[in-house]
Amino acid sequence: MKVLVLGATSAIAQAAARIWAERGEELLLVARDPQKLAAVADDLRTRGGTVATLVHDLNEDAAGLVAQVGAPDVVLLAQGMLGDPNRRDRDPDHAELILRTNLVSPLRLLTLLAPALPAGACIAALSSVAGDRGRAKVGAYGASKAGLDSFLSALRQRLQASGVRVLALKPGFVDTPMTAALPKTALFASPAQIGGGIVRAVDAGRDAVVYLPWWWRLIMLAIKALPERVFKRLKF
Repeated sequence: MKVLVLGATSAIAQAAARIWAERGEELLLVARDPQKLAAVADDLRTRGGTVATLVHDLNEDAAGLVAQVGAPDVVLLAQGMLGDPNRRDRDPDHAELILRTNLVSPLRLLTLLAPALPAGACIAALSSVAGDRGRAKVGAYGASKAGLDSFLSALRQRLQASGVRVLALKPGFVDTPMTAALPKTALFASPAQIGGGIVRAVDAGRDAVVYLPWWWRLIMLAIKALPERVFKRLKF
């Protein structure tokens, strides 16, 4: 099985890739930092994977990247940024960068890549529970993930006749470098938990929205059911 991992240096992407490597899958890793990418590739090779790498800024030249990656069986789209908490909802340029990274880049890449995928292929894209309802602390980030969810829903509908599955993966809080500044609570999952959930969803042939862990679906159902007059007073 050929697996394309976009944003391969992210902690969650690495966790999923380790499982695939231990199975002996063929992995193509894409990220913009050559040193981090080389370290991830070396680790995966020691686990049994056949690994190739491409150094590429995923916010740039989507067509050039797609021309190099062929037709993978699985695409894990894991690039993303939470943004600087002091800038993301005050600095419009920083907010725009969040939207470019989390929404525009995936949209461009998947629009170009999807037609080349074989029947039975799976696109697994990392979204977030933050896209389910806008919150003051992560306005731009949540908006980018809400947009991604909508695009993935449209893509799933468009590709269903071709046999290509589209997974919208919605983790809650995950203990990664991106959330290092946040106080940790019992709601936090490890990258290994989320990575395992991703692989299980791909293996199970799912073609839907997948909350990771599953109980975030119940939490978000409750949050979405709150009247706006109540929700707007909450501080979380």
